[in-house]
Amino acid sequence: MTTLKNCRPMGGPATDLHIAGGRFAAEAAEGGEVIDCGGRILIPGLVEAHTHLDKSLLGMAWYRNEVGPRLIDKITNEREVKVSLGLDPQVQSERQAILSVSKGTTQIRSHVDVDTHHGLAGVEGVMATREKLSGLVDIEIVAFPQSSMMPRPGTVEMMDEALSLGADLVGGIDPCGIERDPKGHLDAVFALAEKHGKPIDIHLHEQDALGGFSMEEIIARTLAHGMQGKVTISHAFCLGMTNRAYAAELHARLAEAGIHIITTAPSAVPVPAVKELKAAGILTGSGSDGIRDTWGPFGNTDMLERAMFISQRNNLRRDDEVEMALDICTYGGAAIMETQGYGLNVGDRADCVLVEGEALAEAVAMRAPRKLVLKGGAVVARDGICVREAP
Repeated sequence: MTTLKNCRPMGGPATDLHIAGGRFAAEAAEGGEVIDCGGRILIPGLVEAHTHLDKSLLGMAWYRNEVGPRLIDKITNEREVKVSLGLDPQVQSERQAILSVSKGTTQIRSHVDVDTHHGLAGVEGVMATREKLSGLVDIEIVAFPQSSMMPRPGTVEMMDEALSLGADLVGGIDPCGIERDPKGHLDAVFALAEKHGKPIDIHLHEQDALGGFSMEEIIARTLAHGMQGKVTISHAFCLGMTNRAYAAELHARLAEAGIHIITTAPSAVPVPAVKELKAAGILTGSGSDGIRDTWGPFGNTDMLERAMFISQRNNLRRDDEVEMALDICTYGGAAIMETQGYGLNVGDRADCVLVEGEALAEAVAMRAPRKLVLKGGAVVARDGICVREAP
């Protein structure tokens, strides 16, 4: 039983919020703990809706990156050097997840590699971390065939096993650019989803008309399988195409099919226009993608920083626009992950973060260390430090 005294929910007037049984309550209970929030802004827990917990190099020796520019170069290199580096997916996933908690993230969707080289080691490692950090952060696992399925016999069967083992979603990757077999790949992805009764989250890096073609195929299968509201397309770079009339047509069709978009707002490629997605009624979330991995040396798991990146890539400057970017990193991701009881209302789960600033936009601009992070009403981080020490 806890009272958060003098907090400002979503930057509004100062008030006291009460917590009982891990949820926000209408009244305070006698004898409960009182935490003085000092007039700081309270927001729901940040949502990391797209990352790769199994492959971060956090805490390991510096990796010198000399990998070629193509996507397939990065994929092939990573698959091979994970062995030479001695990467332990359980340890690395725990390190990244603990860092995420310290930044105010209370739930994570992680794509985890499934391939014929490493088998299910990544899934098993992240599942162990999920259990180990239960109560600190919720982790959702996407079985992700990054190295492709169709060109690598046996991968479909491993994906099937990963889903039986406990992976929460079926992943996929560029049906044309990586798989070279859009029909075979999407048939396999949707068949696995239908067999296991699980949602789908597909990486789509393909740009322009090629990406548009793959997106149309995903839309068609979503409707044919009756999976409206159960399919997410991550990255969706093609929606940043210069042909805005075609992009608008894709927006309308995505909305009709109830397909969600997750953008990481990278700097080097076209990205979906989040204001257009919102206008079309498309649920949008965000994530950090890779954190200090063999693809690149950057990333710190901070979803307030990600809201800043979304703002910069989409030229969002007004307070209400920056608030929209923050909404993508909170309510948007939570809605895509179908989180029950997310928010700051009575009855909602007490997953929340105290942030600095006079307004939400300033909180994004400052990105100061999080004063307090609660998960189910329990303190899991203070002053930017998680209560659990990383391995």
